Amino acid sequence: MSPTVYFNGAFVAKDEVRISPDDRGFLFSDGVYEVIRSYEGRLFELTLHLARLEQGLCAMGIAGIRVDSLADVFRRLLTDNGLTTGTATIYLQITRGVAPRTHAFPDPPVPPTVYVEAKRLLPRADPAVGVSVITVPDTRWTRCDIKTVGLLANCMANQRAREAGAIEAVLVRDGVALEATASSVFAVVRDEVRTAPKSNYILPSITREVVLRLCRTAGIAHRETPVFLDELPQASELFLASTTLEVMPIVQVDGWQVAGGRPGPVTRRLVELFQAETARLTGPENVLSKRS
Repeated sequence: MSPTVYFNGAFVAKDEVRISPDDRGFLFSDGVYEVIRSYEGRLFELTLHLARLEQGLCAMGIAGIRVDSLADVFRRLLTDNGLTTGTATIYLQITRGVAPRTHAFPDPPVPPTVYVEAKRLLPRADPAVGVSVITVPDTRWTRCDIKTVGLLANCMANQRAREAGAIEAVLVRDGVALEATASSVFAVVRDEVRTAPKSNYILPSITREVVLRLCRTAGIAHRETPVFLDELPQASELFLASTTLEVMPIVQVDGWQVAGGRPGPVTRRLVELFQAETARLTGPENVLSKRS
């Protein structure tokens, strides 16, 4: 059976969705997206995700969306698709809408196109083992802080990683390891957790914020500061953080091993803290509305 999705105000079977060839998301990648993880039917850090979505829509000048109304859509899709147990992801995409192809925005504005689907999430890697990454030049545009659907540079870099037998590609600009194609990047240097500071060159990752919050509450030294490419071999630990990977140790970079090729103690501690955070979310004392 085709899963149920949400498309422009209606819940329909996915195979019934039809996108116009004049949709600006199709023509120009003129849109934004979000990926939200659920644990046992409960949405993780929903408030932060919706706030980032609102910021992206404002930055793109896409109006006409009541962001707070989307929470009920997400919950219904989890229920209707039998995803209230285990882990799943919500994918949301909003484009500027359907209009004749011109580079300038439609005037007057047209209704945005809204698409949401829910999927079962299967593990991609084991944090007890860790993953391999490669480093590549960052060829993206300079507004990486907007979670736009224009991800060609990310896709090409990620494909290079897959062809090299790695799970991710770390993007390097002006000698700084900024982030990976779909993950934030952290280094542990002299027992201090470091990650690139927020700027227009990185996405304000929700999982990145959670990791920094866990560092604060657990008393783990941390700092937002540039992580230079030539510093990576001197780091005692490296790890990724994302909605789908959670906290994931990096044990190999460009073929060389990180600290003997095994996850280090700081990363293992953050894995435990993150898992405890999600366990609290799914505990019997919680209900979904309290997290939203």
